[in-house]
Amino acid sequence: MPLVSVVIPLYNKEPHIGQALNSVLNQTFQEFEVIIIDDGSTDKSAEIVKNFTDSRIRLIQQENAGVSAARNRGIEEAKADLVAFLDADDEWTPSFLATILGLRNKYPEAGAYATAYINCYHDEKFIKPRYHFIPESPWEGLLPNYFRSVAFGDMLVSTSAVCIPKDKLLEFGGFLEGVWRWEDSDLWGKIALRYPIAFNSKNESIYHKESINRASKKVSPIIEHPFIETAKKAIHDKLVAQYMEEDLKEYIARCQIVSATANIFGGNPRYARRILKDCKTKYFSKRRAILFICAFIPKQFTYYLIKIGLFVKGIYRQKFARIPGL
Repeated sequence: MPLVSVVIPLYNKEPHIGQALNSVLNQTFQEFEVIIIDDGSTDKSAEIVKNFTDSRIRLIQQENAGVSAARNRGIEEAKADLVAFLDADDEWTPSFLATILGLRNKYPEAGAYATAYINCYHDEKFIKPRYHFIPESPWEGLLPNYFRSVAFGDMLVSTSAVCIPKDKLLEFGGFLEGVWRWEDSDLWGKIALRYPIAFNSKNESIYHKESINRASKKVSPIIEHPFIETAKKAIHDKLVAQYMEEDLKEYIARCQIVSATANIFGGNPRYARRILKDCKTKYFSKRRAILFICAFIPKQFTYYLIKIGLFVKGIYRQKFARIPGL
């Protein structure tokens, strides 16, 4: 039996899937299986996978149902107690799985195990995310307050840099299907509401933002971030620890602002205004106000206001600097 099942959803990633697979096969830790769910690709992605002869690789082909359905199918097929995820256009460093297993051994109570990642852009420029409210690198341990960190900094957990116990994935129903964005951060939030998250600050994954067919590049009206409803219900039902409640509320506000931004640029400013009217925040009020104005003007002019928003963001950084740990 493998100790880790690696799930790779695949849809039209012909230029990238070989690199992703090689990064798995080159791991220093080798007790794994690889489950590739081809979600109805119309290019030669599946043919490239079939050229790999490693017996640990399983290719499962299905009709196109979306990335969440593909990942959930991989979870169902997984033989191991731990499930790691890798997008077909990303890659791991050789020590990723070894680092993850080290976290698992030290923190068996955690609901998820993640490492730091690095973003790669078109010009081969690598940019590190801005993590907040965690000890300085090098560090590993249980995150002090997941929601405080993600409210004021970049996401700590990336789909291509996380491993989750299969029983936890089944407990939360896997990835939310029927949405094309934020299905991953929705799941991380659900886990963080109930379990600690173990984290290692080593950059063990490369997130290729320059690759084709990234959902983050899609411009279309969308629903509100799915975790907002979950978080509000948890607060209403008094299921949130007191020390994290205020930080969770600010994370809700940030999710609302992100949702409104996506809808403004996706051509649905009316829905964006509706989201922002419900947004209650202590730290993001200026950003909320700028976006509310953007929701009333033609889209081509909002880019100028975004520049103003970047200036305001600099003011935020000065304001947040007064918060211990930022």
